[in-house]
Amino acid sequence: MQTSVPEQTGSIQEALGHARVLLRANPSLALEQAQEILKADPDEPRAHYLQGQALAHMGRHQEAAAALRRATELEPDGPAWRALGDQLTLLDDAAGADAAYAQSIKASVRDPHLMQAAVALVEGKLAIAEQLLRERLRAAPTDVAAIRMLAEVGARLGRFEDAEKLLRRCLELAPSFHAARHNYAIVLHRESKSAEALRQLDVLLKADPENPSYQFLRAAALARIGEYEDAIAIYRDVLAKYPGSARGWLSLGHACKTAGLREESVAAYERVIADAPHFGEAYWSLANLKTHPFSDAVVAGMNQQLKRADISDEDRFHLHYALGKAYEDKSDFPKSFTHYAEGARIRRTGLDYKADETTQAARDHAALFTRAFFEAHKGQGSQAADPIFIVGLPRSGSTLIEQILASHSMVEGTMELPDIISMAKRLGGGKVRGGSYPAVLAELGPDQIKALGDEYIARTRVQRKTGRPFFIDKMPNNSQHVGLIHLMLPNAKIIDARRHPMGACFSAFKQHFARGQAFTYDLTDVGRYYADYAELMARFDEAAPGRVHRVLYEDMIGDTEAEVRRLLDYLGLPFEPACLQFHANTRAVRTASSEQVRQPIYSSAVEQWRNYEQWLQPLKTALGRAAADYPRQ
Repeated sequence: MQTSVPEQTGSIQEALGHARVLLRANPSLALEQAQEILKADPDEPRAHYLQGQALAHMGRHQEAAAALRRATELEPDGPAWRALGDQLTLLDDAAGADAAYAQSIKASVRDPHLMQAAVALVEGKLAIAEQLLRERLRAAPTDVAAIRMLAEVGARLGRFEDAEKLLRRCLELAPSFHAARHNYAIVLHRESKSAEALRQLDVLLKADPENPSYQFLRAAALARIGEYEDAIAIYRDVLAKYPGSARGWLSLGHACKTAGLREESVAAYERVIADAPHFGEAYWSLANLKTHPFSDAVVAGMNQQLKRADISDEDRFHLHYALGKAYEDKSDFPKSFTHYAEGARIRRTGLDYKADETTQAARDHAALFTRAFFEAHKGQGSQAADPIFIVGLPRSGSTLIEQILASHSMVEGTMELPDIISMAKRLGGGKVRGGSYPAVLAELGPDQIKALGDEYIARTRVQRKTGRPFFIDKMPNNSQHVGLIHLMLPNAKIIDARRHPMGACFSAFKQHFARGQAFTYDLTDVGRYYADYAELMARFDEAAPGRVHRVLYEDMIGDTEAEVRRLLDYLGLPFEPACLQFHANTRAVRTASSEQVRQPIYSSAVEQWRNYEQWLQPLKTALGRAAADYPRQ
C-alpha cells in the first residue's frame, strides 16, 4: 500500500527526487508519487511538472498539457515550458507550442541583458528582439543563449540559412545544448537537408531515445529522403505509445499514401477525423487521394465544422478544398467552385506573392540566356548526364511522365527536389526574384560553373537508391531555372510537361499544395504565371534549339505508346514495354497524383475545366495569347 509522502521520504524535496528517478522506468508509479505530493501541497509547481511528464510518458497528452500549464502558472520562470511546447506539438497546437517554446527561452534567461530581448521574442516583436540580440552579441560573441535566441528570430522570419549558421556556431560552443540541437535539426529539415538533420537527431536520441518529438522529426526526415519503410515503422511505433497525436496520424497517412499503402493511409486520416473532427487537413488529405468518395454524412459533417467560429483559417481552407472535391465528384459544379474559390481566397491572404516579380524575373532570364551567352559558355559545367529534369506547371502531367520513365530499367524516380531552387536562392543572396540572380551567373568562371553542377549531383545523391544510371528531378518550378540547368549541367535532359493552359491552370487553382506554388491561389495570378512560363520557354527554345523536349498531356493521353517512344528517343534510351505498364510500378510517388498514376491511362481529366468555364473569365483574360497559341508554343 502506498504510504504518504511525509512518511515515505520525510520531505517533499526527497519525494520529488525519488519520483524523478521513477519517471522513465515506471511512469505510472511516478504519477502516483506526484499526486501524493500534490495532496500535501496542491500548489507545488515541481509536482505539477512531474505529473505532466509522467502523463506524457503514458501517452495522456491532454492531461499532460493541463498539468504542465498549471506548473507554468505557479512558476512562470520554471522548467515546464519546453515540455508544454512538446505536448502542444503532439496535440497539433502549433501556435500554442511556439508560444510555449518562446516562454521556455525566456525562462532560461537569467542575464538581465537578455531579458528584454526574450520578452520581445515572446511578444512577437521580432525586429526589436533582433536588434537587442545583435547588440548583445557584439559585446559577448560567445553567449550561446543569445545565439540560440537570434537563431529563433531568424527561423520565425523564414531566414533558415541564417538560423542554421547561428545554431551551428552555438553547438560548436556548447555541444551538449540539446534544445539548440533540436532547433538545429528542425531548421536543417526545413531546408531539405535531411541527411544532416538525421545526424543531429542521432545525437539527441542517444541522450533521450524515447522523446516523441525527436522520433517524429526523424520519421519526417527519413520520408524526405525516400526511406518510407523506416519512416512508417517509426510513426507506427510512436503512435502506439502516443495515440493522441493527430499530427502524427496525419504524417503516417501521408507516408503510407506515398508508399502505396492506401488502406492504412485512409485509416490514418479517418482516425484523425474521429479524434479531431475540426481538423481540416485530414479531410483534404482524403480528398487529395483523388479516388476517395465522401459519403453524404461526411459532407454534412464538413459543412457543420465550417459553421464553427472557433476553427483556424488553416482548418477552414482545408475544409473548403475538401468540399470542392466532394461536390465536384457529385457533379454539383456551382457548389464545388464556390468552395474551391473560398479555400483559395483564405489561403491567398496569408501569402506574399507578387505576379509582377515573376514577370520581371522571366524577362531577366530571357535577356541573359541568349544564344550568344550559351555559345560563350559552351563546354563548361559538369559533364554529368545523370539528371532528367521534368519542368512545367504543377498538375500538367509531370507525375505521369515520371512514372512512365521510372518504369524503365535505367531510370530512377525520386521526387520534386528542392536543390535547384535552393542553389538559385543562394546565388541571388537569399532571393530567386529581386536579388542578384540570374545576372550573377554572367560573372562566374568555368571552374565555378562546373562546381555548381558537381554540387547538384552531390546534393541529390542521398535521393538515389537503386544504382540506375539516370534519375528524375520532377520539381515543376525548375522551369524558371532552365538557363541555370543548361549552363551547369549541359548534358542533363530537360522535359517540359505542357497541358492546355485552361486545364493546367484550373487544375492547379483547385489544388491545395502543402508548400510553395503561391501563384496558384488566384485565377489571375496563375494565368499570368503560365503566360510568363510559356514565353520564357519559347525564348529558351530560340537560345538553345532542341535542348528541351516538350510533352503535351493531351497527346500522351491520346497516343501513349507513340509519345513514350518519342520521349525515350530524346533520352537516348531503348523502348521497354514496362513503360506502358507504369501503373503496375510499386515505387513511392510523392505528389498529389500518387493514386492516379497507379491506374491505367484515362482521359476524363482532359476537358474537366470546361465544367467550370463560366467562372474562369479572369483566368482567360490573364492567359491572353498563351491560351490561343496552345499547342503551337
